[in-house]
Amino acid sequence: MLANAGTILSAEAGYILLAMFGVLWIALGWWWGRQAKSYDGFAVAGRNVGLAMGTATAVATWITSNTTMLAPQYALQLGIWGMLAYSTASFGLFAFAPMSGRIRQLMPKGYTAVEFMRRRYGWLGTVPFLIISLFYAVTWLVSMSMAGGKLLNVLSGIPYEVGMSAVVLVCVAYTLFGGMYAVIGTDFIQSLIILAGLVVVAVAVLMQVEIQEVHEKLSNERPMLLSAFFPAALMALFNNLLFGLGEIFHSNVWWSRAFAMRKGVGPKAYALGGVLWLPVPIVAGFLGLAAPALGIGISEPDTAGPLVAASLLGTGGALLVFVVVFCSLASSIDSLLAATSDLIVNDIAEPIQFRVRKKHASDPSKRRWSAIAIIGLGAVAWVAAFPNVGSLATVLFFAGPLVGSCIWPILCGLYFRSASPIAACASMVLGSSLGLVAYFQIGWFTASLIGAAVSGITFAVCCFIWPDDFEFDTLADD
Repeated sequence: MLANAGTILSAEAGYILLAMFGVLWIALGWWWGRQAKSYDGFAVAGRNVGLAMGTATAVATWITSNTTMLAPQYALQLGIWGMLAYSTASFGLFAFAPMSGRIRQLMPKGYTAVEFMRRRYGWLGTVPFLIISLFYAVTWLVSMSMAGGKLLNVLSGIPYEVGMSAVVLVCVAYTLFGGMYAVIGTDFIQSLIILAGLVVVAVAVLMQVEIQEVHEKLSNERPMLLSAFFPAALMALFNNLLFGLGEIFHSNVWWSRAFAMRKGVGPKAYALGGVLWLPVPIVAGFLGLAAPALGIGISEPDTAGPLVAASLLGTGGALLVFVVVFCSLASSIDSLLAATSDLIVNDIAEPIQFRVRKKHASDPSKRRWSAIAIIGLGAVAWVAAFPNVGSLATVLFFAGPLVGSCIWPILCGLYFRSASPIAACASMVLGSSLGLVAYFQIGWFTASLIGAAVSGITFAVCCFIWPDDFEFDTLADD
């Protein structure tokens, strides 16, 4: 019999929790947003974020709905390797730690990753990177908006469309009030709630479920989930590792934080954030492994985690899962809204204005454009998420080969003078194209792997044939 979390948490309780947290985040966003008196404050929090706030925002942003809901789905479908596969995303934070210091050093007054690509590679590298960045941002927004609707529906029976709309509306509202100040401030509180909640859920579940019992039932009924030679799971392991690297290396969510942190803080914050994040998907993934062993029916794989926790822990568990996942949703959606609006303002609107009027946009104009961009992004995410088509994995990993193809242009562009515009453009175009072919012809669990591999080979060959001799000092120019 399908476990229905709606029988555990009433719709009325769901609406009350949704209203409480919605009002709380909007109020906190307004409170912290009072510091954003200039566009620089709104976009990069005055470039003065310290270690505690920097670590918290890295952890909270990376503990997305995809972590708390996709990690159990991975475990349910791909077993032990699937659960570990999602934890490899922490390597992206570890790898970006030294890169964030390099970014801050090279571009002390920068705003976006696209700005780096424009100065480093010119428009040849910028156009495909801008397209990929926007596409990925919308895909991530859509997947998290879907997760919000699914969560509320599974736990309390609130209609998917209502729950999804409420989550998007709340995040748009408080990001609109305070920009990066509001995002990082709320992230700090959200990270504490998420980590504490996950510890409580893990301890409570382990008190009720014997690991040995789960192992025995899986060995008898679904032995492939425990197999060390499960082909799809092994491919997913490396695919997710490269997807995580591509996500963080290219996304302006992480670049904007590198620009916002004080000099020297970024490497420490990202490394510490990776350490704190690493065990989270393993804890969440165990819920997916426990589902078949406990006989809990799962109609949608990406709802396995909330269903198992709520079924085992009752009303208290459902409430706790609601709070944890809602915080993880908000901490990532607000980050995407703020960072992507920076990209739209600085890399689309500002260049167009300069080309047309031959002068840079004023501070009030940029703030106005940011507000329009945040509202527009929220509207696009709502429209795309409304039909509820596909699982979270299939929606998110559609962007996998695209972000995987950005690894080499970013990494080599930061450290090697010979990295050339032709290499950057060709590697992103070919890597994305062949990776998408793999997505449709083989499966989502291979797309990032193939995209990154093709991109890397293409980049190396093109740099050998058409090398550049870039002067990094030019990146610091206003």
